[in-house]
Amino acid sequence: MMLDIAKNNHGNGAVSLSSVAARTDLSRGYLEQLVVPLRNARLLRGISGRKGGYRLCRPADEMTLGEIIEAVIGPVCLVGCLEDPDSCLRTQYCECRLVYALINHRIAEVLHGFTLADLLDPAWVRTTGAEVAQLSGLPVSSPATRGCRVSKQGGLDDAH
Repeated sequence: MMLDIAKNNHGNGAVSLSSVAARTDLSRGYLEQLVVPLRNARLLRGISGRKGGYRLCRPADEMTLGEIIEAVIGPVCLVGCLEDPDSCLRTQYCECRLVYALINHRIAEVLHGFTLADLLDPAWVRTTGAEVAQLSGLPVSSPATRGCRVSKQGGLDDAH
């Protein structure tokens, strides 16, 4: 939803939830649920009236993916004992708790390292998608990396 609004706000205009629903195949009801926490986090602003809808409160290059996700679902947390140590009897001696905390930290670090504008930039998506595919062993021709290939020298080339 946030990507669609960022793409379609032509000249700071408002984007209706109906148009977002039509383009993204998400139900309007679901989008209405997402709008509430995004407005509360001051990431979206509602505009009333005939040409009303929603627009971003800040430029897309000033909004991290972490802010957006945390506004909707809260902080990244793999296991409840990290936020509420009293919820688990093993908290004091759990061998895995430190690893879970590190995973949470790294996920948050990645999400806060990318902006909404990054996802709007086709060159960034191709380049980053190809790098991630190479690191993770995914096929370079996945949807996020289509149009790129990794050169023999390890660099990225546009496949035209």
